[in-house]
Amino acid sequence: MSASVIPIHSPSEPPRVIAPLAESVFAVRAHRFDQLAAGHALGDWLRFLAALTRAQHEALQTLPPLTLPNVAHAHAHGMPPLPAQSWPLDAIWRDLLKIICVRLIPAAPEAARSELARLQALPAEALDALAVRVLHTELYGADAALLPYVAAALQVLWTGAAARLGGEIVALDVPGVCPCCGFLPVASVVRDSGGVSNVRYLHCALCNTEWNLVRVKCASCDATAGISYRQLEGGDGKAPPLPPEAVRAETCEECKSYLKIVYREKGGVDPVADDLATLALDVLVDDAGYGRAGPNLLFVPGG
Repeated sequence: MSASVIPIHSPSEPPRVIAPLAESVFAVRAHRFDQLAAGHALGDWLRFLAALTRAQHEALQTLPPLTLPNVAHAHAHGMPPLPAQSWPLDAIWRDLLKIICVRLIPAAPEAARSELARLQALPAEALDALAVRVLHTELYGADAALLPYVAAALQVLWTGAAARLGGEIVALDVPGVCPCCGFLPVASVVRDSGGVSNVRYLHCALCNTEWNLVRVKCASCDATAGISYRQLEGGDGKAPPLPPEAVRAETCEECKSYLKIVYREKGGVDPVADDLATLALDVLVDDAGYGRAGPNLLFVPGG
């Protein structure tokens, strides 16, 4: 298991919010990256991402106590308690980045080693400026190739904080953003939860919190009409350890957006890892005229 269940009023209902488990969320993801790398045209890159995610796991285990916000105040105003764009950025994130860089360099290809060395040499002000870009989803421009590593450290910080809040996280009235940090989802997950089968959750790209959203509903504009699903039919250069219908793109005709949806009953899928292993699906959906509704912070198109 990679998340902790937060109970709600009735045990017969699925939980509305699921907080990440700090001890396993990144370790489980790293294992999934390794599984997906086997026989994949992008196998070397996926194995590198497995190493990056293991470095995230190790960094998270070192996270010291954090000054967490007044959750009751946030709830009273219908706001996420750890808002990505306004929660004061703890300087500890730079220490987490340093741990990730040191752990990752032995597994990195030459180009990545150069980028990691550049990051380690940057002053605190420059690193914080890169962090602000990630937190505002400005994933382009100068030094874009550095942003996935910055994002990896920020994911560790926010995931650790979300795990410590645990059951204090409550659902928001705005279903398309994370109830913990207000960030966008990377994908949605269909899973069994609280004794109920095939429950859908959006999965936060930053803090790994999951929150319930009804099936067949656009995560971006809330439309329920004009929703359709697209999937790869093979021939994309990979041999996945699960059937292609385990990962689909949910498209919306109202806002012309899409988000991947992964099905846990089809195998040990992970919303971040399986999203990146199916980039061919993104290309096809993009060519069809749809724009992605939420980022995967470990992949920067501008990098």
